[in-house]
Amino acid sequence: MSKQTVLYPWHLAHGARMVDFAGWQMPLQYASQLAEHKAVREAAGFFDVSHMRPLDVEGRDARSLLRYALANDVAKLDAHPGKALYSTLLQADGGILDDLIVYHRGADAYRIVLNAAGADADTAHFQDLIDQHGWQATLQKRPDLGILAVQGPKARAQVAGLLQLPGLQSMKSFTALETDAYFIGRTGYTGEDGVEIIAANTHLPGLADRLLAAGILPAGLAARDSLRLEAGLDLYGQDMDTQVSPYASNLAWTVDLRDPKRDFLGRAALEAEIARGDGPRLIGIALSAGIPRHAYVLEDAAGQPCGAVTSGLFSPSLQCGIALARVNAPVESGSILQLVIRGVRKPALVVKPPFWRQGAATFSFPEEC
Repeated sequence: MSKQTVLYPWHLAHGARMVDFAGWQMPLQYASQLAEHKAVREAAGFFDVSHMRPLDVEGRDARSLLRYALANDVAKLDAHPGKALYSTLLQADGGILDDLIVYHRGADAYRIVLNAAGADADTAHFQDLIDQHGWQATLQKRPDLGILAVQGPKARAQVAGLLQLPGLQSMKSFTALETDAYFIGRTGYTGEDGVEIIAANTHLPGLADRLLAAGILPAGLAARDSLRLEAGLDLYGQDMDTQVSPYASNLAWTVDLRDPKRDFLGRAALEAEIARGDGPRLIGIALSAGIPRHAYVLEDAAGQPCGAVTSGLFSPSLQCGIALARVNAPVESGSILQLVIRGVRKPALVVKPPFWRQGAATFSFPEEC
């Protein structure tokens, strides 16, 4: 049976269409996906993301655990309590177990936010590493906490006023502000500014009411997906999984190889991949006609299959089809591939993600598209 966030009754009361997502009953949309998407792009909207799971990691070896478990290096956070880091969590062969955000809370304390589908497996993975190495570190699941993400160009200012936290106005990207009632991060998954409010479950229904009363629309999974894809952001299980590495997922920037003494899990496999040279890569494509869908095949100029769509949809902001696709070798941005849609080949412009940045498209179609 699907799990429910504390806001499940709130969603029903406000007309949400509910669906199963990663084992949770979540709102797909309320009145209109397009209105929700537009609200986030132009002003602000809020999402219940309480299916994502906070995990607190503490102890004298917490840093050692995370430096070994993550492809990115938490040593970057040493001098910056309150700062956050995005990273992939790898298995020994370099495949991606999950992606996550980790916050440094000071001393030997960290907070990780895990994806819903992998939260239990990720936690068990961390515990296995602790046990294997004999590290002094403890993991604490936080089922008492939920998360509301408020996203959009006006989001941070509105939340600062609503919660009477003026410090949010000067808050830098990928940092957190912690109070008695709230743990607030500024990361986001929409390509817009905003904050993620982690709070006790008991606070969330009242907070949702206050956000709605302030004119901030609730938004569901459908708008979240179109927003993140316009921003060129991966979704675990579609654009990355255990079968591919960060290098095959447009996530090379999350791998930190600078410290040769940091032998993190999966490092040897990634270095071997680099030594082999070019392999599969994740690219963006855009279509002036046609809507790309998961698993649609891409063909090269010779008509040979060269890849497939991982995530695709019709972009509300761009009014065209966009997708992330994995190809078997790098291709140049601006080149043209063919996407096979129900037996018909459609020109697909190769785009370096994101597709949308700071209120405008990052590309334009040539005449042949």
